[in-house]
This record gives sequence, C-alpha cells and structure tokens, in this order.
Amino acid sequence: MSSGPAEAQAAAGGTIALPRPPLTHEDSDRSLDRARVHSARQGGRKWFLLWLLIGPGILAMLGENDGPSMISYAATGARYGLGFFLPFIVVTFVIAMVCQEMCMRVGAVTHRGYGQLVLQRFGPLWGWFAAGDLLFTNLVTLIAEFVAIRIGLAYFHIGAGVAAALGLALVVFTMSGGRYWRFERIVLGLAMFNGLFLVAAIMVKPHLGAVAHSLVTFSPFPGGSLNTLLLLFASTVGATVTPWMIFFQQSASADKGLTPRDLKQGRIDTIAGGTLGAIFGCAALIAGAALVTHGGASIQGLAGAGFPGALSKVDGNAVGTIFALGLIEAGAVAVLTISASTGYAVGECIGKASSFNNAPRNAGWFYATNISVALVAAVIILIPGAPLLSIALNANVLATVLLPVTLVFMIMLANDRELMGRWVNSAMLNRVAMVIVAFVALAGAAYGIDSFLQTVHLIHG
Repeated sequence: MSSGPAEAQAAAGGTIALPRPPLTHEDSDRSLDRARVHSARQGGRKWFLLWLLIGPGILAMLGENDGPSMISYAATGARYGLGFFLPFIVVTFVIAMVCQEMCMRVGAVTHRGYGQLVLQRFGPLWGWFAAGDLLFTNLVTLIAEFVAIRIGLAYFHIGAGVAAALGLALVVFTMSGGRYWRFERIVLGLAMFNGLFLVAAIMVKPHLGAVAHSLVTFSPFPGGSLNTLLLLFASTVGATVTPWMIFFQQSASADKGLTPRDLKQGRIDTIAGGTLGAIFGCAALIAGAALVTHGGASIQGLAGAGFPGALSKVDGNAVGTIFALGLIEAGAVAVLTISASTGYAVGECIGKASSFNNAPRNAGWFYATNISVALVAAVIILIPGAPLLSIALNANVLATVLLPVTLVFMIMLANDRELMGRWVNSAMLNRVAMVIVAFVALAGAAYGIDSFLQTVHLIHG
C-alpha cells in the first residue's frame, strides 16, 4: 500500500502539517482593521491613521462624564456657583490624562489588560483583589448610571422599566458584532452627544467674563459645611478618575491592537478625550450655576426629574430637554464602557478570552459578565424602596476611596522594565504620579475621617 504525503513527510523526518480551520468572516474583518492601519502608516496618511487609532482614550474620558458625575457637577454649580470648582474640574482631568496615558502605554507595549498583568506580576491574591474591587465598584456605579437614565427619561414622563430595558438593549446591541472596531465606533458616536451639556451651558447664557475669571483665578475653597465641601471635593475627584477607566483603557488599547509604534496617536487620543471631558464637565457646572439664585442648593437632582425640571422652569423647556437628553447619553455611554471594563477584568483574571474580537461562543465569560453586571444593576433600580439616591450620590466617593491601590499597581507596571523595556515611566512622570496618588488618597481620607468623627460625635458639621 502506498503511503500518503503526510506519512512520507513523517518518514523523511519532517513534521506533519495538520489541516487548519478555515478563516471566518470575523477573522477577515479583524485582519482588515490592522491592515488598514498598516496601509495608512506606510502611505504617510497621518490624519487617517489617527482616525483609525483613536477611541479608547476618548471613550474612557467621556464614559467617566457619566450621569452621576454630570449631576454632581451641576449640583456643585447650583450650590456654590462657578468659583473654586470650575478650574478644579480642569485640574482633575489633567490628573486623569496622566493616569490614562500610563495605562494606554502599558496596554500598547504589553498587549495585555490591567487585570491580567496584575495577576501575573503580583500573584493571584492581588489579581483577584483588583478584580473584586472593580466588580463591586462597577456594580454600584452601574446602578447610578441606570438612575441617571431614569432621571433623564422621567423628564419626558417615561418610567423606570424603559430605562432598564434601554440600557440592557444597548449593551446587547454593541456586543453583537464580534469585533472591537464595531463596539468602539458605535459607543464613540454615542459619546459625542456628551456635547449636549455644552449646548445647555450656552443656552443658560452665562456671563463669559465671570467664567473666564473663575478659570484663571482659582477662587478660595468656599465656605459652608466642611463635610459637604469634602464630599463634593472627593466626589469631583471620583467623577474624573476611577478604577474602571484604567481597566477599560488598557484592555481596550490591547483589544484594539495598539503597538509601541502607535503611542503618539494613543497620547493624542487620551489628551483629546481629557480635553473634551473637561469642557463638557465644566459646561454641566455652568448650566447648574444658573440655578444658584433660584434655590439650586435645595434641588434633589436624583429624585424625580431633578435638574432638567429645575432648568426648564428658569431658562425654558428647551434647556431642560437638552440637559435631560444629556443625562440619558451620559448614563448610556457609561453603562457600555463600565460593563465592558467588568468583562475585561473577570475574563483576564480567570484566564479566559476577554475581547470584543472574539465571538460570544469563544469568549462566553467575557460576554456573560458584560450582560450580567448590567442586568443586575437594571433589576436593582426597579426594586421599590431601593436606596437609589444614596447609591448614586456615593458612587463617585467610593471610586475615590478605592482608586489609590489601582494607581499604585499601574505605576509599578509602568516601571517594570522587563515588561516595558525602554517605554518605562520617566523619573519626572513617577514624581507626578506619586503626587497624584497622595492627592487622591487625601481627598478620600479627609471625607471619610470627617464623616467618622461626626458619626461618633467628636466633631459637629
């Protein structure tokens, strides 16, 4: 009996080439994404290359301009006017850019997500701690996002059930393509409507001289209840820099396929996201400041229609409508990005596929976690009597309290020469990063200590 080609190759001392599965349509699409990047780079088409590579940084920054954050900014403006907090928002976004540049760089150089690297470099204990920390924080934050969607829809007299269904439908829809590029571009298009807050700010006709003066003078810390001020201070920090952003941007940078050659575009993406986020965040505060002489301090922004309704009474229905639509957008984008960061973290920590570039049948844990965490949050906002106001108000503070540990691990990863090679942090960047860690830790600790001392009646607010 004559031997076949495989047997003849084996007899000659070679290896047997096993048949490979055929390329799927998804495989071809993903290869096309990187082929377009290569073609743009080789052809010197810089602007087209930038268009192809932007995404993770803008999504992280505008995703953090979520519903609770924008309500927090508006509430600060309604209580204190422009003053101290307007330039402080700009400062926090500069801090965010520094932190997010590090995680983008680590993702591009290592092609691995934050959770996976913490697990590999620091062991299972810290890896699971980071994932558990994120899972808890994200669940609380997702509840707050669904509350924001609910508030925006309440302005149009639409119930909580629609808010829950809308958020879940968006999660399922954006995940359905089996391709990171599709997820990113859908959410990026939706995130651009964060600019509605800028429209709202323009519609309340602020005094431009007062806005400019506030931005350049940095007014003293306002008077009033110290505990309330510390709460707003910690909440403003937590409205800008959070653990989920680090998980998301590093994993998304790896999922997108960024490489060390793409660091310039990645930095532009991060700076653009931070700039837009700062502009839109300041706009929410300016819109809220229109209420400072109209009982703004007493408005419960997370009860009923809150700020959209108050703005409509002062400046007309149009601005209330714009603000309400902005809250729906802010909550929706955050639901999509935060649930994605949860899927990345869980998949990375259990060693399962965690990528939008895998079909659901090949990355079951990743997709199931995305949907499950959003489903749990959606169900909670439908529970009668659930403490939604308390959850939403404290979501940003919780992020501030838990952020320092995440930042310390990020700095250690960005300084790991075995991982990063010549792309490690500079000495100057390390000094800036450690100041940021100390600042964030102090913001959370000051509010926590003051609240504790009031609880045990050692001091009075």
